[in-house]
Amino acid sequence: MSQICVGAVNYLNARPLMFALPQFLPEADIVVDFPSRLADGLAGGRFDVALIPSIEYLRQPGLRIASDAVIACDGPVRSVKLHGRVPIERVKTLALDEGSRTSAALAQILLRERFDLKPSLLPLPLDSMPVDCSADAVVVIGDRGMLAPGEDLAFIWDLGEEWARWTGLPFVFALWAARPHIQATRIDRALAAARDEGLTRLPEIARLASPEVGIPESECLSYLRDNLEFHLGPRQQEGLDRFYQLAKRHGLA
Repeated sequence: MSQICVGAVNYLNARPLMFALPQFLPEADIVVDFPSRLADGLAGGRFDVALIPSIEYLRQPGLRIASDAVIACDGPVRSVKLHGRVPIERVKTLALDEGSRTSAALAQILLRERFDLKPSLLPLPLDSMPVDCSADAVVVIGDRGMLAPGEDLAFIWDLGEEWARWTGLPFVFALWAARPHIQATRIDRALAAARDEGLTRLPEIARLASPEVGIPESECLSYLRDNLEFHLGPRQQEGLDRFYQLAKRHGLA
């Protein structure tokens, strides 16, 4: 069996998809990086398969969704936040976490659709914390999105919760995507099987992840079990389609 290169994410929310992947895809060279870099690597041919921000599937023609294993939520997600230093109607600058692209697009869509706001955009570098940035509002994702903000804020949006409240639909943050030459059946089955095995081992994943991410084990487990979904079902697909429609409307894809 020829080796394939798989791009993976080390955020806590991806660990149920990753934990058992070497068992089901032993020939894979698994490379861990930030979601935005994985998307660039897949586009550039560095990876054969990668867990990418869902917006990047729309932006990269020719990819296919590899399996129904995704990272989604249907309500509060806890790890994708918009921190506001001024009341929402006064937001003129928005800093975007450079680790993600889906959450950046989601925040802009919600601000434009709900408040008719189109703030100037600033970067939040991967090695920076929100307190290091002077923007009126900051998108924060991943493990650092679950930590206390460390400053007084005018508002905190959980972007999964805001999307669900506005649309009544789940939101898909990330999905497995493959380049066209990758055989569908075996890879897709392996990714789904790894997800299924990972979901049976959530307590173990939470215990191992807790000291790394700086969050109590019980909170890690609750987050994985109660806030996230890992299957692309009909409602998740409907939410994804709605997101893609809005992203196109606002020129974000």
